[in-house]
Amino acid sequence: MLCVTRPPDSRENVTSMTRSLKTLRTVQWSMLLSILLYVAVGEILGPNIRRIDPALSYVFSTLAVGIVGTIFVVRRTLVLRAASTLATQPEDTISLNQWKTGYITTYALCEALALFGLVLRFRGSELQQSLLFYIGGFVLLFFFRPRQPAAQAS
Repeated sequence: MLCVTRPPDSRENVTSMTRSLKTLRTVQWSMLLSILLYVAVGEILGPNIRRIDPALSYVFSTLAVGIVGTIFVVRRTLVLRAASTLATQPEDTISLNQWKTGYITTYALCEALALFGLVLRFRGSELQQSLLFYIGGFVLLFFFRPRQPAAQAS
């Protein structure tokens, strides 16, 4: 028995791209709101401010630098490469999946930065120490909004 599948129609992939963009934007805005929620939860439910071990802050700062570097590597290897392929071959479902995976991975890493702030706050640090992580995660998450892949001008 021979099973024949037809290649995806370009219109189907445009619809798939539109759905993917809507999904990614929903994920992005949900994660942005969750970071704001972290700030509120940390301030409302967090313990009284007390001296914490500075090593924990150093560890989180070092991890944050590594995460930011990883974000840029993920963007270059997954998002930008897949976007350039999608701009010329919009029917490429593998590139579409890589593109979505790159954005979701980027968003998860940005969220991890904000979670460092929440953990510090629950360990008793001041808002100012946690705020750096909250702001870093929020700004990066906001900055890397999903965009429709377009052909680059030469």
